[in-house]
Amino acid sequence: MLITNGKIYTMAGPVIENGFVLTDGQKIAQTGRMSELKENKELMRNENVLNVHGAWVLPGIIEAHAHIGITEEKNGISGDDCNEQTNPVTPALRAIDAVNPMDPAFHDAIQAGITSVMAGPGSANVVGGQFVFMKTHGRCIDDMVVKQPAAMKAAFGENPKNNYGNQNICPSTRMGIAYILRRELFHAVQYKKSREQDPSTPPDFELEPWIPVLNKEIPMKTHAHRADDILTAIRIAKEFDIDLTLDHCTEGHFVCDEIVKSGFPAIVGPDLTARSKIEVEYLSFKTAHVLSEAGVDVALTTDHPVSLIQYLPLCAGLAVKAGLSMEAGLKALTINPAKICRVDDRVGSLEKGKDADIAVFTGNPMEIFTKTLYTIIDGEIVYSLQNVHKDIKSHN
Repeated sequence: MLITNGKIYTMAGPVIENGFVLTDGQKIAQTGRMSELKENKELMRNENVLNVHGAWVLPGIIEAHAHIGITEEKNGISGDDCNEQTNPVTPALRAIDAVNPMDPAFHDAIQAGITSVMAGPGSANVVGGQFVFMKTHGRCIDDMVVKQPAAMKAAFGENPKNNYGNQNICPSTRMGIAYILRRELFHAVQYKKSREQDPSTPPDFELEPWIPVLNKEIPMKTHAHRADDILTAIRIAKEFDIDLTLDHCTEGHFVCDEIVKSGFPAIVGPDLTARSKIEVEYLSFKTAHVLSEAGVDVALTTDHPVSLIQYLPLCAGLAVKAGLSMEAGLKALTINPAKICRVDDRVGSLEKGKDADIAVFTGNPMEIFTKTLYTIIDGEIVYSLQNVHKDIKSHN
């Protein structure tokens, strides 16, 4: 496929005001200026040309934290597999066993130009299980997977505290949450040492999932809203020498310096929602701006279905309105979540050899009147606006 006459945001270099993107099967083959293309007669003979007439061409948008397909929109309790609320520690749970690709939210995501997503268990447990990074197009989850496991979920604050405290089970306090997580990590470290010293040691099904975390192959994905919970998460990560992503990070702007010192990235949001819990009373779109300005790698999240996944680009727009730069807003939707989710070798920018995941918009996707013209995943057009030519004409 040859996409021509686009405003190309590669997210790996300067904007190409009038450029092209060439795909080769499922991969990006080349990007460049139209003037370069016109000098290449072989490329000009491409039979599969998509002339976008000045539209914005970006890497597919990435949702870095969601429960899409796990908490289904239309099926109520029967379609909610987000939390195994029977045990506070469940590291062996795998998101791939709960994701239903028939959830209509996948189509909503595609219509918004969202081509990939990090999805997994909710925050009822101290340790919730393993996240999966996947494409948004497909019917078989196994064919949609980009990275599995992609992260180990842990949660601090109100959710595990209330869920188990109400059952008179530990944890009922923040101290209990930290204790349970430390105990689990301590056992995991001992298990890893024993396996390394004696490879004949029988594998432990509950502890084996921690090995990629301890090896820093995947991060611990940490639900933390309040400043004290954010700092506890960082403290425990340093104690056990593991990597974190600070998910939600609602009060991150209060402890910005400490987050910068930690070196951990933040996945901020959902901000397009009500302050329904005490720990989100200081929820604000300015958090992304404060952290980004300080040098923290920032991505944004809708936490779908807390906020609907299709509004992710608008969340970035509201963050820009609250002070985030336009460039940082676009990065928070593309290359930053790719890096934070450790899949930037595959997605997040339009570079040679990366997956041909591309979103074409009538203009800036962070603006409310912008329409998605095309969504392309693995080199295949999976969505096109019904009156695409009319909309291109009206835009110009």
